[in-house]
Amino acid sequence: MTAPIRFPRFFVTSPAPCPYLPGRQERKVFTELKGPHADQLNEALGRIGFRRSQTVAYRPSCLDCQACVSVRVVTGEFKPSSTQKRDIKRNRDLVVTECRPWATDEQFELLSKYLAVRHPDGGMSQMDELDYADMVEHTPVTSSLVEYREPTENGEPGALVGACLTDRQGDGLSMIYSFYDPDHADRAGLGNYIILDHIQRAAQNGLPYVYLGYWVEGSPRMQYKVRYRPLERLTRDGWQRMDRKEQSKLIAEATAPRGENSGTMGAARGKDGQPVKFPAS
Repeated sequence: MTAPIRFPRFFVTSPAPCPYLPGRQERKVFTELKGPHADQLNEALGRIGFRRSQTVAYRPSCLDCQACVSVRVVTGEFKPSSTQKRDIKRNRDLVVTECRPWATDEQFELLSKYLAVRHPDGGMSQMDELDYADMVEHTPVTSSLVEYREPTENGEPGALVGACLTDRQGDGLSMIYSFYDPDHADRAGLGNYIILDHIQRAAQNGLPYVYLGYWVEGSPRMQYKVRYRPLERLTRDGWQRMDRKEQSKLIAEATAPRGENSGTMGAARGKDGQPVKFPAS
């Protein structure tokens, strides 16, 4: 007889400075993912707004703020915009390989370059090789590291230009963390392309969603997530599709030129707050 799935124990972190919105405090509720039913638990929690960090599933539980909203792309109805079509055309020659979640020196070097350019003041900029290995390899669920490489003259994979740590769930792909070469002269839109590729891969495998994590209105670093339609967000009444006019307005705001210092946040922990540290449970 199969042992019943035990209801997990949940814990709450102490308040800490918010990594997305200056002057606010964040708090998280979390539980440990372990045992033979970790995949099922992770998937169930993902549907109600939890994210995974190593062996922990967490979601915001702030006392006076609900700015963090889980969002997911509906893969079967996705229609790329003109800009997204250009990103696909520009990068579709990349060699994409789904690898087991195993950290390499090449991946870490690319991550370090990405963080130095895009998130120099974030906590992740202090990661060393062991921290990165923990982020990638400590997973109790079905995960992969999707690599994006330059093609070579003989058609073999070349230099690594992008990567994404991805969880596979029963209803979709959950993009845990992606990074790429931010200075590649011929690869504009690499970050968008990695998302677009995941949308295509999910659709081809009959998976209805790609989970993008939290969209935080008011945080410039998180506005790229509204560019993919149709987009659903998690509300108190469940998952609901974002109104097309509202999303168009948000896309216009996200793509509008910003000042040189716009979006700069001291002590931010990177675009998705990885890695997340929790007290021992």
